[in-house]
Amino acid sequence: MKDDLDLASDPRWRRLWDRPWSCVSCGEAHQGLFDLAFGKPEQWPGAEDKAPNSALDLDLSGNFLSEDFCVLEGQHFFVRAVLELPIRGSGGQQFGFGVWATLSRKNFERYIAEFDSGEQDELGPWFGWFCNRLKGYPDTLNLKCQVHPVSGRQRPRVLLEPTDHPLAIEQQSGITFDRLLELYAIYGHDMRMSLCD
Repeated sequence: MKDDLDLASDPRWRRLWDRPWSCVSCGEAHQGLFDLAFGKPEQWPGAEDKAPNSALDLDLSGNFLSEDFCVLEGQHFFVRAVLELPIRGSGGQQFGFGVWATLSRKNFERYIAEFDSGEQDELGPWFGWFCNRLKGYPDTLNLKCQVHPVSGRQRPRVLLEPTDHPLAIEQQSGITFDRLLELYAIYGHDMRMSLCD
């Protein structure tokens, strides 16, 4: 099947890694894969002005947004995580969306308590709700997921519940290189022409 061919034979794939290329959409130079990230959960009503993680009030009241944590009205708790999509034929490469997911208050408190230690592998997985709307998919807000903490100061991984939602299917079966290029283009990084020169 064409989708599952070894990408080493695709000149566009080699070009992506071989040397920097200029993105005609954003004007920046890129080399290799890069993730796309959301600075806040969809539910956050304000701007993306972020406090330092250390400013989180441990009574968890009010509203708070940092690079890794979000509290809304002292009742809703979010963590920044990564949803990975395997790239077919790439030898194990993954494309990531930096996203947000909910946690229960209890699990949020446990995550915070262990955050600075960097030792979190034993904490999860925990149930959560996916908290971003990804372009290029039917509505992704509030998909059921599992949040898997990762040690070594890495953001948790989000695994969607297996369903017939296209994002859940792509997380399970992977995406083609052409689909990856389409996703980049949807988010303003249309590199397709740059990879053909």
